[in-house]
Amino acid sequence: MAASFFKWLPFSLLVYSFSIQDPVEKGIGAKPFAGSAEIHPFHVSTTEINHNATDKTLEISCKIFVDDFESCLAKQYHTKADLSASSMKTAMDSLVKKYLLSHLMVKADSRTVAIHYLGFEKEDVAANVYLEVENISSVKKVEVYDSILQDLYDDQINIIHVVVGGNRKSTKLDAPNKDASFTF
Repeated sequence: MAASFFKWLPFSLLVYSFSIQDPVEKGIGAKPFAGSAEIHPFHVSTTEINHNATDKTLEISCKIFVDDFESCLAKQYHTKADLSASSMKTAMDSLVKKYLLSHLMVKADSRTVAIHYLGFEKEDVAANVYLEVENISSVKKVEVYDSILQDLYDDQINIIHVVVGGNRKSTKLDAPNKDASFTF
């Protein structure tokens, strides 16, 4: 439980630091909350990849601002995107899966691996997307291709954290950079 909390703490603090400021004061316009995400002055996502040696998996989670993600899905697939609507959950699952599997790729020890989509959930202003790679008993090198939201925002920042054997390595990809490599 504590590990789960600390995993998302940096992103939560980043979101919180912008959500407490008055958007009108900052000159970026106002948007009523009414259940939707507040306006934020940056475009960022985080992807965390954890090697689970016991289960022989790579556990992948992506955290993406809902408003940005919905805009991207709507533009990419020419349809309404609403990650909050329970009536659209099946359709959104399909779009989220299709999008993530084409914008996030992983290699383990120079071998491209199959990523399995597990699902998503909306939490406040962020969407959490869960994926998994099976049959990874050990790994020394993880390569990541991450172009999440770069097709919509030229100022997109994608932060990647990889944890193997308790050793955590991180990097920041500023658009148009999409590739990262981690050696353990």
